[in-house]
Amino acid sequence: MNRVWRVPLPRGAEPPYRVFVNGVPQEQGRDYRIAEGELRFMKPLEKEKIGVGRWTAMFLGLFGSYGKNDTVDLQYRLAGRDVSATGLEIIPPDQP
Repeated sequence: MNRVWRVPLPRGAEPPYRVFVNGVPQEQGRDYRIAEGELRFMKPLEKEKIGVGRWTAMFLGLFGSYGKNDTVDLQYRLAGRDVSATGLEIIPPDQP
């Protein structure tokens, strides 16, 4: 069974798409595919879940963030203009 990490495209997003994971350009067909209004990645992507206590400690400089925290950014067209979206939602394979 294929495990797919999904990233919903922003509403109204039109190609051409430029996709970046952690600032690294991704190639359609090799790194991701587009289906049903989503970017679909076969490689694992993770979004660190930070609770209030951990966020407060990080804010106060008590310790940094050491968990895996992938970011997906997208450049696309919207109503004829070039726009960008950063930190898009990552939906892991175990979520509908």
